Amino acid sequence: MINDKTPQDQKQVQLRLERLAHLMDSSIRLPGGFRIGLDGIIGLIPGIGDAIGLLISSYLIGKAATIGASRLVLARMVGNVLLETLLGSVPLIGDLFDFAFRANNKNMQLLHNHQMNAANTHKRSGWWLLLTLSVLVIVGAVILRLLWWFISSLYAVIF
Repeated sequence: MINDKTPQDQKQVQLRLERLAHLMDSSIRLPGGFRIGLDGIIGLIPGIGDAIGLLISSYLIGKAATIGASRLVLARMVGNVLLETLLGSVPLIGDLFDFAFRANNKNMQLLHNHQMNAANTHKRSGWWLLLTLSVLVIVGAVILRLLWWFISSLYAVIF
């Protein structure tokens, strides 16, 4: 990544990103100690909630790129956000997933780990990315199969 900011600028950007991630994923304490954030609440808005969360998460990833996150770490961050967005868009179960998964906090932890030990983070990110892509392909295939079954059944009923 092209990086023209001073270390002090990078630290300030990272602190702002961490505050935004905390606000989105874990800023509200519920009874029993469970924490939720605005991302889960915004995700409850039908139609646009998940899109708003995706935009904010995309901003975090874009800024992480400007302060030196590697391509592999950025790809893993994108995977976290896509997983949260795709599964979060499923009615009811997806809303619970939004509250629990906390992609923004995971991404800030990835950024921190990358800055502390880039080689180890790259190795883990590669395996995680392979696993995530495999799961997404399987889920996509299941969805396509269910869609095919639904359309075939509907066609049989109509004709």
